[in-house]
Amino acid sequence: MSTAAVTHPQYDRLALNRLGLWLFFISESMIFLILLTTRFYLFGTSRPEELNQALGLVITVILLLSSLTAYRAESSIAHGDRQGFLRNLLATIILGTVFLLGVVAWEWPEAPHLGITPQEGFGIAFFSMTGMHAFHVLTGVLFLLVVYLNGRRGAYSAEKHWGVEASVKYWHFVDVVWVFFYPALYLIQ
Repeated sequence: MSTAAVTHPQYDRLALNRLGLWLFFISESMIFLILLTTRFYLFGTSRPEELNQALGLVITVILLLSSLTAYRAESSIAHGDRQGFLRNLLATIILGTVFLLGVVAWEWPEAPHLGITPQEGFGIAFFSMTGMHAFHVLTGVLFLLVVYLNGRRGAYSAEKHWGVEASVKYWHFVDVVWVFFYPALYLIQ
């Protein structure tokens, strides 16, 4: 019996990781697309006048700023700037947490006083959409926190930073979803 060496094809691990992440984004997009479609199917372009426009704008600006700091964190580590990476990633985590608190701790308790309840009417779409998005923001903040802690231990370099790239791409995905949800909930009338 011959013991010839068996060769296996070589796979580009980073390319496979990126493909897997994009497939994940496509599957998650379906969830958000269903929520967005349901909002318009059930309520057309109507929305309550009482919805806190100022708060919606403030939390949106905060989330968009977090996308900038996330980009700067990824760019910093790609250029070997570990301190810039850590500083910007921490800023992203803080901004994401502020956004999350703005939705869950401020907007949700305020909404029922404005007649927007999760049991009926527009409130069903509002709480479903903001709730699903808030869940993704929470998971994104936790993901970024793990990457930050790993980064403090020196786990990433200019040559090897897939964890940073993946977490930042996920964060951008969550931000892009909000770019569609914000006008659907707050602006269209």
